[in-house]
Amino acid sequence: MMICTAGSLLCIFYYMAIIIHNGFWQLDFSIFWVLCSLLLGGTAVLIHWEKLHGAILPNAVKLIIGITAAVFLLIAGVLGTLVVRKMASQPPKGLSYVIVLGAHVRGEVPSKALQKRIDRAYEYALENPDTILILSGGQGSGEAISEAECMRRCLLEMGVEEKRMVLEKNSTTTRENLLFSDKMTNCKEQPIGLISNDFHIYRALYIAKSLGFNKACGIAAPTDKISVPNYVVREIFALMKAWIINLKNTSA
Repeated sequence: MMICTAGSLLCIFYYMAIIIHNGFWQLDFSIFWVLCSLLLGGTAVLIHWEKLHGAILPNAVKLIIGITAAVFLLIAGVLGTLVVRKMASQPPKGLSYVIVLGAHVRGEVPSKALQKRIDRAYEYALENPDTILILSGGQGSGEAISEAECMRRCLLEMGVEEKRMVLEKNSTTTRENLLFSDKMTNCKEQPIGLISNDFHIYRALYIAKSLGFNKACGIAAPTDKISVPNYVVREIFALMKAWIINLKNTSA
């Protein structure tokens, strides 16, 4: 009971910390920590109730729940380890193409995540003057311009030449980022880099490999340390979804 109670409090405190740090508008996945807090808190209450009034659930049901939770945590632990190990990806020099994966734009202003990707793209472009940047991302809800256009404007202001940028403005997912970028440039068979936030690198490379990008490597943009646990957990669920989608596409 004490472990569940402590875990519940830790989750709600972490939720408050990332909301204060990132702002109340970034509630997409962070609500997970509230749900996790409620689940752990509810479990603590049930344990306490059983101590006072006797068993609520049959032992067989508890065993099934326990095994399911253990298997899920094992899978989550493995995936989380893979995500973290790719967060420090360092690319080779002189790549022909680098695909900069889009992220949310607020009106015409890049979000924190997208700005970090833009900054990393600028760094690589500065160090590798022959590399072409493929700016990939369409226009979604709440976005006045496409993510690709937002990246183009920012990189132009930073001094990157227009001729070094290819804009892909139709994609809405990482899978589409890659497919549409290849359709425009035939970059699939070449050594290319994928720029994204560090927590997203493993999934981006997993999707790239499933699409035949066998020479892709990751170029990680940093993430605020306080947000890393939130994004790593989100990636675990996203990887499970990507695995299911890939399985369906393979069997189709």
